[in-house]
Amino acid sequence: MLKASLSTKRLSLDDCRKPSMKMINAFGLDTSPLCAETSALAERELRETPEQVQKSLAELRELLKEKNTMSYKDTDEYLTIFLRPTHYYAQSAYDLMKRLATFKDKNEKIVGNPLPREEKALFTENSVVNVLVDRDQKNRRVLILSMGSAWDPKNLSSEQLFKVLYLIQIASLVEEETQVRGVVIIIDFHGLSTKQVMAMSPSFAMTLLLYIQESMPLRMKEVHIVRQPFLFNMVWPMFKQFVGDKLKKRLFFHGNKMSSLHKHLDSNMLPEDYGGKKPKLNYSSADWYPVMQDLQSYIADWNTYGLKK
Repeated sequence: MLKASLSTKRLSLDDCRKPSMKMINAFGLDTSPLCAETSALAERELRETPEQVQKSLAELRELLKEKNTMSYKDTDEYLTIFLRPTHYYAQSAYDLMKRLATFKDKNEKIVGNPLPREEKALFTENSVVNVLVDRDQKNRRVLILSMGSAWDPKNLSSEQLFKVLYLIQIASLVEEETQVRGVVIIIDFHGLSTKQVMAMSPSFAMTLLLYIQESMPLRMKEVHIVRQPFLFNMVWPMFKQFVGDKLKKRLFFHGNKMSSLHKHLDSNMLPEDYGGKKPKLNYSSADWYPVMQDLQSYIADWNTYGLKK
């Protein structure tokens, strides 16, 4: 993927918004080369130049060989997944790989070897996690997490919810555009009740935020909290204690004021559910499941990497 992105003809941002031959319908992943604007962004923000890429790849391989504590896929594509969010600093990329491997080892029950085929019901029988088919105005993927009345903890435990998020995050890494542009999350607490509050334990909060902030090889650009009721005040302190300074700067609370959300996310790219001009959401994670199923081998391969036993 990386070599292609550095050597093929650049696409404009408008061209990138058009379905590519590798993305036939709305529910698909775009594996086309980077847009011209995204390539420029990668160079400006991530230090991604052909010379720096080769230098950092060589340095990261040397570190991995020297330490010899992890199993990993020795390809440019795999290693670049960790170099991009760490701005091509090889030591930082190695540290991220190590934190992810340690996280997987400590949370083996949840993320030891999750596979789409075995977890089909989590996607098809729940409507808690969704991904907008439209990217935002900055061409970032937008994930919707419905933590209010849409979530029945009896059907989807907090551990299973984390597993769904984890699998979707792995899938998103297939897209180079997403590796560079990053993702945005909208957490919708509409209809939050004590049923959901009781399911959000300190352990769940710590696991989720530790992964997002320390172990996830993906650029988390913004988190938007919307439609939170008064009951949310019972939940937030539990999460707040685990929120670091970097994430605090990217966390925004909007309540029912969608005009506040639109200061960050263009309403032209949002569904009616969030005051946007796109049609009301009529799809869910069930519609995305075939995409996950197609990535069965990719995810199975990803699951084999980590700390050496």
